[in-house]
Formats: sequence, structure tokens, C-alpha cells
Amino acid sequence: MDMKPANFRADDLPLFDPARPELRYDLPRAWRHFLALVANKEDTREVFHIFEALPFKGLRDAAESFFASPEGQAVRAAEPFLPPILDDHAALRIMPAGSLAHAYCDFMEAEGLTAQGLVDEFASFMEGRPHYEDQFEWYLDRLRDTHDLLHVLTGFGRDSLGEQCVLAFTYSQQPSPAHLFIAYAGAREIKSKVKSAAPVYGAVREGQRLGKACPRLIEMSVRELLPLPLEEVRVRLNITPPVEYFRAHAIWRGMSVDPYELMAPEKRGDQVVGAA
Repeated sequence: MDMKPANFRADDLPLFDPARPELRYDLPRAWRHFLALVANKEDTREVFHIFEALPFKGLRDAAESFFASPEGQAVRAAEPFLPPILDDHAALRIMPAGSLAHAYCDFMEAEGLTAQGLVDEFASFMEGRPHYEDQFEWYLDRLRDTHDLLHVLTGFGRDSLGEQCVLAFTYSQQPSPAHLFIAYAGAREIKSKVKSAAPVYGAVREGQRLGKACPRLIEMSVRELLPLPLEEVRVRLNITPPVEYFRAHAIWRGMSVDPYELMAPEKRGDQVVGAA
């Protein structure tokens, strides 16, 4: 389990551990893990495997540019580790009604999620693997720990299409090939499930377009955004409401298809087929 103290900072660490391996693409491996993800979309470890197989090779340059700025150092000092901040719902609920903090708590509580839960999933994936001691790790953690904030900010839900749209949105912020691979391969799977006029690919392209207009969330002060009204944060980040995503939902519901059950594992009694 990755449990960093609230005052954690890595000032004495190098920016980038030279022991980190060279990033390489492995499309067959990515496809194998994508098929496993389709079988159980809740198994987040499969997502980590895909990102490892299709890395964003510009990530180091993005991190170095961020750390070189006074603003970057200020964010790193103020927010050494996001999960304790995001999981303190008692503190977040003290913030004004209608704030991003309240919307985030509502979302996470309704979905039965915690920020630490994703950290634990990643720790399970990393078990037995080498750990690298560098400041770059902080930047990587932010990519993971802001994912659910993006659901709240964009309005894309945790249904299958919503997940693909968030990944496409994130691609425009941090262009890892894995983002687009999962987003469009996932869209293909969704289209194969139900034949309809639902704009599945259009919704994914819309997510990608919306992400281009938004500054990189991982490089912004989350503490400063949380108390602000949700709509004010969206305006500040140039996030406009999705149209094609909700149009797809409306078409499916008109066919008596629940978008949140579209790619759900097949159930037999109390057992979920394909679950880890």
C-alpha cells in the first residue's frame, strides 16, 4: 500500500531516477490486456498494464518543464500527495455548497469510491516491481489521482462510454497512446454491443476536443479549486458540457438500454462472471 505522509516532499531526490527503464511500445501486450479489461471493466490493473505497454514518451519532458516553473514547485509543496486531501470528506463538506468539493464527495460516495482505493490498485499492480526514488513519481501519481476529478469536472459518468470519453479528454492533456487506444477500442466494443444511432465515436472525439481546451489538471492547485463553485471551475478550465455523450445516453434509454449496464459483466446468481 502506498501511504505517503501528509507532509511528504521529495526535495532530496533527483528529478528523474536514471534506473528507470527506457519506455517501449508493445501493442500485442496492450491488446491482450484490453481484452481482459473488456471482460471485467472494474479491474483497474488491466488499465495500468495498457499504459505500461503504450507509454507517453513525452511525459518526462512535461514533468521537467513543470518542475522548472515557480508555479510547479508551489503546487508540489502545497500538495505533496492528493489522496489524503481528496478522501477527507469531512473537511471537504465544510466547503461551500455547490463547490467542486461537494460535487466530488457526492460522486465518490455515490460510486463507492475512494482516492486511496486507486492507489491500492496501483500498489497491487506494482507488487514485486522496482520502486524508483525520484520527483517524477509525484507527477505520475497526479495522473492517477486526478482521474475521478475529471469525471466530476467534465460530466462524463463511470459508464463505459463515460470512461472512454474521460480517457480521450486526458489524451489531449497528456498524450499517451494508451489513452486513445483504450478510448477508441472501447468505443468499438460498445458499438458492437448495441446496434443503434448513438454517436459513440462522436462522443469520444468530443471528449478529445474538450480536453484540448483545458489546462493540465495535474499541474493545477487542486486545493485552490475545491472550494470554488463547480461551474466557476469549469469556466476557469474552459470545460464545456458534452453534447454527444448525453445524446448517446438518450438514444440508448429510448431503446430501454441502460448505459451503465451496457458493458457490465454477465451475472449468474451472486457471482459476477469475469470478475477478478
